[in-house]
This record gives sequence, C-alpha cells and structure tokens, in this order.
Amino acid sequence: MKRVEIDNGSGFCFGVVTAIRKAEEELAKGGTLYCLGDIVHNNREVERLEKMGLITINHEQLAQLHDVKVLLRAHGEPPETYEMARKNGIEIIDATCPVVLRLQKKIKQEYLLEDDPEKQIVIYGKNGHAEVLGLVGQTAGSAIVIEKLEEAKQLDFKRSICLYSQTTKSLEEFGKIVEYIQQHISPEVSFNYSDTICRQVANRIPNIRKFAAAHDLIFFVSGKKSSNGKILFNECLRVNPNSFLIDNAQEIDRKLLKEALSIGICGATSTPKWLMEEVAKNINEEE
Repeated sequence: MKRVEIDNGSGFCFGVVTAIRKAEEELAKGGTLYCLGDIVHNNREVERLEKMGLITINHEQLAQLHDVKVLLRAHGEPPETYEMARKNGIEIIDATCPVVLRLQKKIKQEYLLEDDPEKQIVIYGKNGHAEVLGLVGQTAGSAIVIEKLEEAKQLDFKRSICLYSQTTKSLEEFGKIVEYIQQHISPEVSFNYSDTICRQVANRIPNIRKFAAAHDLIFFVSGKKSSNGKILFNECLRVNPNSFLIDNAQEIDRKLLKEALSIGICGATSTPKWLMEEVAKNINEEE
C-alpha cells in the first residue's frame, strides 16, 4: 500500500492568499475586474479566476484603460503605475504584500536621503521579476540589481553600498553576499544592509528539505514561472534526487509510481492546495 502525503507547509503564502481573497470578493460583486499581470505564478489558479471573470492585462493594456477597477497583485508595482491609474481614473484594488510594501518604503526613504550622492542602492533579486521592478521603481530606475554572488563582485567598493533583497530570495546566498561586501568594501565608505527576506518563505527551505528526505519519491507541484518554485524544488533535489517538478497531475510519469512506497507532494508559495490535492487523488486512483 502506497503512502501519499501532502506537505502541510506548502501552498500559498499569506500575501498570495490575501490577493486571491480580494480578487474573489471583488468578482463576487459583479462588474469587470482587471489584474495587472498574473495574480500568481500558477497557470491553473489563474485559469480558475479567469473563469470567474478576472481579466489579466499587461502595462501597455493598462495605459489604454479608463474608469475601471484594476487589482495589483502581491508582488507590488513602481510609482509610475499608481500615477498612470490616477490619470486614467482607474480604481486600484491594492493587494501588494505588506512585506513588499515595507521594503518599497525602506528603499524609497534611502533613495531620497541626500547623505551621499555616490551611494549605490543594490537589490539582490531576479532581473525583470515583478517585485524587483517595483523595488527599482522606488529609486527612479537607479538601483543596481544583482542575481548572484558573482555579480556582487562587480560593484564599486570605493563607493558606499546599501543592500536590500527581493523578499523571496535565498537567505543563505544573501548572507554570502553580505560577507563578501564586508570583506571588500573600502574602510573610507559605508556599507549598510537590510535583511528583507520574508521569513514565511525562507522558513520553508529547512521544512521542505525534511519533508523531501522522508519520502521515496517527491512530486513538486509548481508553475514554471515561479521563482520561489525553482528555489524550493532545487532544495528537494538536494536531499532527494528522486524529486520531479510537475505543473499538474497529467505530467506525472506513471512508471515512477511502481517502485515508490512513500510519495510526498509539495509545492511553491504560488501553488494552490487544491492542485496538490488533485495530484494526490490522481496517484491514489492508481491503487
């Protein structure tokens, strides 16, 4: 008899839960609701909400809209988006995650400080990621984005550095970047850093390692666009090479089920619980 377990710690983080709840509440009122970008990096959940009436748009389409309601997802937006909405008479339903909002405020305050014109504001994050675009927007586009330690080595260590991080990045990697800058920064300038990584997300790494190690076979359910999904899936692989990334139950390789007695199902902060349950049901039907 196979044992199939869904990881209790997987599923939407509170920022995504809030954004989806706000979308559902607005859709229940009737009328048209637009969402700027995918509300969550999971195609199945996006499809579910689109069936309820949510219309996903991009920034170019936003510029053409007037006098409508637009939901801003948990990732946050740069100031220009709010300005465009104001000019076009658009009502913003703001579902920006509070952790991201606090980070945006911190970066903006640092940018507006006139203490050192040579200061570099550096963001450890994924170039082009929605959250990072919102963070860079707080500095009128002047912040430097680095994706890994190697890129931190290219900074100008004769100029002051203020370092921040995208909320869903690796705590471990951030620590290495901080250590490297501390070792190489000129004593004549300053280095300040803010650990702005969301603990609800960061704490999933040790938990998911433990969960993956406890099973013969792991199915990690995640949308292919999810940055957090890539990070967590790689953590599963580190402790259990018998880990597989799938988008939905149809992607399960049935041959893998033959040998495994214990199967674990887990996912990203953008993976809905109902989708993991669907995968579990699919596997149990094999019995």
